Amino acid sequence: MKNRYLQSFEDTQIKAQPPRFKAGDTLRLGIRIQEGDKMRTQNFEGVCISLRGSGVGKTFCVRKVGANGVGVERIFPLYSASLASIEVLRVGRVRRAKLYYLRHRKGKAARIKEVRKLEKGKEVGV
Repeated sequence: MKNRYLQSFEDTQIKAQPPRFKAGDTLRLGIRIQEGDKMRTQNFEGVCISLRGSGVGKTFCVRKVGANGVGVERIFPLYSASLASIEVLRVGRVRRAKLYYLRHRKGKAARIKEVRKLEKGKEVGV
């Protein structure tokens, strides 16, 4: 239970609600990078392997496999000013909240099943 003053302060800090996602979803993040006096946006695309924290201190970890099969993980604050955009590309069907086991898997073993929506509104993992 948080102090009501801390809670009201956190509510003022949170301006826009980011899209809802969970562990197992494939995300494309637009990250603002400053080079000299220029700002540019670089995309980082990978699987969300964990969400932790609450309020303005909420963070999430995204993992992608880079060049030569090297895994790259980055931890982002959810309400960071350096995040230009968060886009959910695929919704994964997983049974865990933390997907740290993906660190030890390679190739097809590291795949996550995707949730596909049917016409009646049901979700089925394929």
